[in-house]
Amino acid sequence: MKKQTHFPRRDDLFVEPADTFMCPPGLNPLNLMQKITPFLWFDSNAEAAVKFYTSVFKGSKILNVVRYSKGAPGPEGAVMTIRFRILGTDFTALNGGPAFQFNSAVSFVVNCETQEEIDFYWKKLSAGGKKIQCGWLEDRYGISWQVVPAVLFKLIGDKDPDKAARVTQAMLKMVKLDIKRLQAAHAKS
Repeated sequence: MKKQTHFPRRDDLFVEPADTFMCPPGLNPLNLMQKITPFLWFDSNAEAAVKFYTSVFKGSKILNVVRYSKGAPGPEGAVMTIRFRILGTDFTALNGGPAFQFNSAVSFVVNCETQEEIDFYWKKLSAGGKKIQCGWLEDRYGISWQVVPAVLFKLIGDKDPDKAARVTQAMLKMVKLDIKRLQAAHAKS
């Protein structure tokens, strides 16, 4: 009988420094890390932002907190970086001062299966922020999000250009996206 090799789930990796796991021979465990990590530069409210994001997305967690040491550019003991995970994706937040601001050129898309899910994320993420258009919003920390139905790209990518155009026109009139209205625009003849 062949010995079974245990592969770590991505969610189990690097949660605690002392974590150990079996790795197949010849495979570097560091290659199992996420290759690209969004790095978010906040002025001084990274900790509050991360607590907010991890409260919105079920199963999210803070993985690591690094504080400024004596002689560092930030106040000694204040949060410098926080590594956290949302829906299986790792992020890092930095308290880096006011040098950079967020803008809508970069956004995070939340793909939703139901209208209930759209409504939930829309309400949570837009609270204290700005509701924009076409499912876009800016949260209270300045991060841009798109809360969209997973079916949207199928509808606007329909091979029938009239159907795709009707869905696009319907979407352009919405702030928060409505699945039934998008599907009705698609089905209209």
